[in-house]
Amino acid sequence: MVDSDGAETAAAERRSVAARLLARLAHEIRNPLSSMDVHVQLLEEDLERLPPQVRAEAAGRLEIIRAELHRLETIVRNYLSLAAPLACDPGELSVREMVQHVVRLLRPEARTRGISLTERVAVELPLVRADRTQLIQAVMNLTINALQAAGAGGRVEWTGEAEDGWVWLRVVDTGPGVPADRQTLIFEPFYTTKAEGTGLGLWIVQQIMSAHGGAVRVANAASGGAAFSLWLPLRTSK
Repeated sequence: MVDSDGAETAAAERRSVAARLLARLAHEIRNPLSSMDVHVQLLEEDLERLPPQVRAEAAGRLEIIRAELHRLETIVRNYLSLAAPLACDPGELSVREMVQHVVRLLRPEARTRGISLTERVAVELPLVRADRTQLIQAVMNLTINALQAAGAGGRVEWTGEAEDGWVWLRVVDTGPGVPADRQTLIFEPFYTTKAEGTGLGLWIVQQIMSAHGGAVRVANAASGGAAFSLWLPLRTSK
């Protein structure tokens, strides 16, 4: 299931370097953000001395600035959390119910795109010990990727089984697949082929699986589309 070779080691080293750069960049951005937030507060105090009409107009604009500053702060905080090792809060959970939850959430979006979104995860799968929030994010990211790849009239399907001490989940789409020379690159931070993509979605999935002692793998399905699989180790509850 898990392959270890020089290419994967080199990729891990590049991801580590990117994570450190990301953390540094996030810290550098946070300093001016804090300064701007303080000055917005000072401007709000200054507004109290202005005529009511001017105060009303300026207050609305300052509210927009404050909201955007808070949004940027959230982005920076998320980037910092990605740069550090993920901390898991594990509990026993059913991966089948987790996949069903994500499928229910995204099925309206799939219908809008004219895509069939289904799941056939085995009913008898054993429970796993994992962080529910993080795994839902991983399944969500892969499902969204699959919907984007499948295109109108396409299909996306989740399956899952237990095998040799592991539980695996696999999502297959009817899109163009992933060329062999990109199957390692797509997990690199900031690598994307989408005009509006951040290049962090698959990296986040990989970080989550690594924190769980598992892995994410990609291959091309027999039908020609992409097949992403998540592997989780079966552990005895403690």
